[in-house]
Amino acid sequence: MRFHYCPDCGAPLDTRILGDEGEVPWCSICQKPLFDMFSTCVIALVVNNNGDAAILRQGYISGKYGNLVSGYMKPGEAAEECVRREITEELGITVTGLEIVGTWWMEKKGLLMIGFFARTDDTEFHLSDEVDSVRWVPVEDALYEVHPEGSVSYALVRKYLDRLENIMFTENLI
Repeated sequence: MRFHYCPDCGAPLDTRILGDEGEVPWCSICQKPLFDMFSTCVIALVVNNNGDAAILRQGYISGKYGNLVSGYMKPGEAAEECVRREITEELGITVTGLEIVGTWWMEKKGLLMIGFFARTDDTEFHLSDEVDSVRWVPVEDALYEVHPEGSVSYALVRKYLDRLENIMFTENLI
């Protein structure tokens, strides 16, 4: 979101060159910059001890593809707290391990996605109302369940599978 008026005093904004940031919206009355804002979300590939991935069905997101757990961060919330909260809220399971994997910019929605691998010992779900259904699938099959190549879900599953292949390759060398 780009500011056109100061949210504090309501004055129309000018622009000002601010060092390496270049031209940014500037409130001449409050004497401060107002940088563009965007939403930040988390997304997680949840895997159980059997090597299965949780694939969600959420009709309000897609009627064709499965989803991974995802959600918006709340002000003051760390990304790790957010992903644990989302997994607990949506699936009703406990996270036993968490690893940040990367970030993706979603131009179409103007948001930043922070991707995680999440581990759980649980196998039974207790779904929230925003999840229509969920099932465990072998992580190798998850790639064919989620949105196609180019999506954050696909990229996250692909990274997990690449890591598994690398581990198996390394073990075969020993």
